[in-house]
Amino acid sequence: MALAIGDGGRLVGVVTDGDLRRAILRGAGLDSPVDPVLVREFVAIRRGQTRADALDLMVARRISVVPVLDAGDRPVALHLLHGFVEPVPRDNWAVVMAGGRGTRLAPLTDTVPKPMLRVAGRPILERIVLHLVGHGITRIYLSINYLGEVIEAHFGDGNAFGARIDYLREDRPLGTAGALGLLPEPPDRTLVLLNGDLVTSVDVGDLLDAHERGGYAATVGTRRYVHTVPFGCVERDGDRVIGLDEKPAITREVNTGIYALSPASVAMVARDEVLGMPDLIARILSRGEPVGAFEVEDDWVDVGQRDELVRAREGG
Repeated sequence: MALAIGDGGRLVGVVTDGDLRRAILRGAGLDSPVDPVLVREFVAIRRGQTRADALDLMVARRISVVPVLDAGDRPVALHLLHGFVEPVPRDNWAVVMAGGRGTRLAPLTDTVPKPMLRVAGRPILERIVLHLVGHGITRIYLSINYLGEVIEAHFGDGNAFGARIDYLREDRPLGTAGALGLLPEPPDRTLVLLNGDLVTSVDVGDLLDAHERGGYAATVGTRRYVHTVPFGCVERDGDRVIGLDEKPAITREVNTGIYALSPASVAMVARDEVLGMPDLIARILSRGEPVGAFEVEDDWVDVGQRDELVRAREGG
């Protein structure tokens, strides 16, 4: 696609190679003006709209290129369909915590590790690995403990999944951050850490970009969680009732189990140290280092309890 720019830098039309070929077949020459061939009723999106908006538009209109315009109708970027299909390679590593026993899901987890439970015919952990590869991350460490041999047998060296997969073998449960101390060498750039029981379409690239822009030592993926109290609530001032609130909704920001960590933050975890991510974040904050929040607006289900597993399997 070529863009035709008018006064003030405004986009006034577009032309594709197909438009030019059809014009030549009608008798136009290579030195003919392009103005009669321009498509002036073109499809575009505004700056600030998401990649998902652009992809939906391209699929719906069966087009492969969409210009991005600012408030003055000036082109500032192009969305290309192959850019959605072909991931941008990233040198970042990912660590997936896959060693949990999943006792709340017993007896399903008596012989199958929780991350290997299937959702829509595919193990949860396989979905995570393929999702990371789809975002350009191909160096992946899987932290394993309970029934770790099942995970190793499924993934091997990762070649069949388009990745290099290595294993952090916990001799004992080390918590949701402790496996970072088992890395064979320190990372030289931001590391992505995920819990191994997530069904999510989080944009890992956006997470890393937000982490870098903010200059954070750690970034925590968050999500809005709304809980509706099933009763009418009473507001009191001593013995006096000053109000009634019927089944109020309480909104909190919850931790999604998705993180971006700087190399210095990873280095805070000692080898064989039992450490949870809340403790690591507290350690980072105690040193005066900034911690960012990244709101996960994409699909996200934490398959830690049976009802959540059912919801994931039902596509909810």
